[in-house]
Amino acid sequence: MSPVTTIIATLASVWAIAILAWAAGKRLPFAVCPICVGVGGTWLWMAGARLAGLSVDPAMLAVLLGGSAVGIAYALEKRRPPRRSPVLWKALFIPTGFVAAFGVAVPHWLALVAGLAGLSLLALVFLLSKRTGEASSAAVESIEEQMKRCC
Repeated sequence: MSPVTTIIATLASVWAIAILAWAAGKRLPFAVCPICVGVGGTWLWMAGARLAGLSVDPAMLAVLLGGSAVGIAYALEKRRPPRRSPVLWKALFIPTGFVAAFGVAVPHWLALVAGLAGLSLLALVFLLSKRTGEASSAAVESIEEQMKRCC
């Protein structure tokens, strides 16, 4: 397949899946990013086709996977506790996501597993907030007291 044909076929897949996701999103009780679903759905079927022995352009697969790694990093950044550095989060998460993406695109199972393990560890470290029992208990008690006085 020529590079132009590969690009056109990939874009057609992304758009078709995105349109389906957009239509489905109107009926779902939660928000869905149609483009994210289009890109993710396209690289999912491409990776599956590659694993099944079909010819898939690994460069196009890698581009889609890399875009997903960046998109996921930015989406998860919003869930980061306030005192965790957004720059450090992205500086660690995105390259680790690229390792996992490489593992899917090539395929290289050790890179995939190492990348996914690294992403999981980063998510645990950056996304779980440290709560101190005393501070949160005091805050809860204060809010409860205010609610009692309110009504």
